[in-house]
Amino acid sequence: MRKLENKVAVVTGGNSGIGLATAILFAENGAKVAITGCDQRTLDIAVKEIGNDAIGIISDVSDIKNIEAQFRKVTDSFGKIDVLVVNAGVYIAGTVADFTEEQFDQATDINFKGVFFTVQKALPYLNNGASVVLTSSSVSNMGVAGVSVYSATKAAVYSLAKAFSSELADRNIRVNILSPGPVETPIMKRDGATEEQLEAIRAFAGGTTLIGRMAQPEEIAEGFLYLASDDSKYMLGGELLLDGGMRIK
Repeated sequence: MRKLENKVAVVTGGNSGIGLATAILFAENGAKVAITGCDQRTLDIAVKEIGNDAIGIISDVSDIKNIEAQFRKVTDSFGKIDVLVVNAGVYIAGTVADFTEEQFDQATDINFKGVFFTVQKALPYLNNGASVVLTSSSVSNMGVAGVSVYSATKAAVYSLAKAFSSELADRNIRVNILSPGPVETPIMKRDGATEEQLEAIRAFAGGTTLIGRMAQPEEIAEGFLYLASDDSKYMLGGELLLDGGMRIK
């Protein structure tokens, strides 16, 4: 049985990596899928991969004015929304001594403010009983050097999911988070890294987990499908941790 038959799903940041793998899996399970991203070329490529009449919408979550327009476009095409995956985010590393105000603002504008207002602006377009899933991170409650701001923004997402679930319970809208560990995604190759450098990244990141490797996006997508579907209907304000044992190593 297809778990999202006749559902409408939106995946922000759905043009690559975890978001794209999730959008593909949702479509395979019967959903009409809309993805958002900042780059038209990658959106067009992703829409072809997803199939099932998926649509791609240019949107920058750091610009609040863009956010509501994306939901109007989705409902104009597919009707009201049953599943919202708030996955758009940015990873900016840096030590407390060297992190700049510009970096801080970019990280919080996208990873925290962007998440809050994405959910807020989606509310008029969500069906009662909808599932909202926020992407957090395994490091959200870890003290990992060099990622303090990133970790803090992902901890904020964890807090938002709990508060949102309480506020939206009267509409039976449940909000949960998925926290991945290290995942091998195309972003690793964007700066022109050699295969030798990529192998070094895989070895280092994989070494932070008990399982000894990075996850593939498709493995994380399975978690999003669980949270999006009725399989998780008793889960509200909770966390699904898919980190290969990173937190307990």
